[in-house]
Amino acid sequence: MSTEEIAREQSEVWKNRLFPFVPMNNRDPKPRTKSITEIRGPYYASVTPTYLREILEVFGEHIDGFKFSGGSFSLLPEEAVRKYLDTCHDHGLYVSTGGWIENVLARAAHHVDDYIAEVKRLGFDYVELSTGFIQLPVPDLLRLVEKVKKAGLKAKPEIGIQFGAGGDTSREELEAEGTRDPQILIDTARAALDAGADIIMIESEGITENADPWRTDVAARIMKEVGQANVMFEAADPKVFEWYIKNYGIDINLFVDHSQIFQLECLRRGVWGTKSTFGRITTHR
Repeated sequence: MSTEEIAREQSEVWKNRLFPFVPMNNRDPKPRTKSITEIRGPYYASVTPTYLREILEVFGEHIDGFKFSGGSFSLLPEEAVRKYLDTCHDHGLYVSTGGWIENVLARAAHHVDDYIAEVKRLGFDYVELSTGFIQLPVPDLLRLVEKVKKAGLKAKPEIGIQFGAGGDTSREELEAEGTRDPQILIDTARAALDAGADIIMIESEGITENADPWRTDVAARIMKEVGQANVMFEAADPKVFEWYIKNYGIDINLFVDHSQIFQLECLRRGVWGTKSTFGRITTHR
């Protein structure tokens, strides 16, 4: 079955949900172009292919993408990686590499083309192009976007304001590094989109993670100057994704941990929440 056929089948099952007489917010059927939920795969938790299959058998309609974090796929045999990919594709999810290209650029830059080719051969859909740990000139990032697109894959640059972001770096280390001017993020995101990037992942560190107070002004500028449809915000903390939905509605694209699928979906659908969100998250389709 094609991705579209799988998505339609899952949507039909969803229409037959329990308690249909209780209204809830509608979301577009998969494959979605907004209100995207991407989940983290094996890294902080050991998400096995069997565990993932069981998650998607129950929650698959609510999830759009699956991301390997920290280069975790590089530690696995090809058979295991293909199990993850096949399971995701069978349930209408795209699969992203996560930002491991940083490691390739730092350790074996002459093999970037080989990395992209191998990702393509394995069946990944997105190549994430992260630059949190390295300083990469914008023209070089744009060349990477073009390489990924030429290979027939989707390009997802990850951009942030915090140098050294990623891998659970301590707050003290990040504070010592300082943050970049948000205009650099905005200009880079625009240039990447012009070069063919499919969506921009916004790194949370320095904005809503390891930031006190949160830099909500940066999120607002990104929304205004890059566009909500063009970005996905990392929000692996319930307080963070609650804030984004309270301020920008259910159609915002979010990356969360796999353990938070239902908490996020209940919030998007308006079926549950906290004191400040219960009964207040709504849509008009």
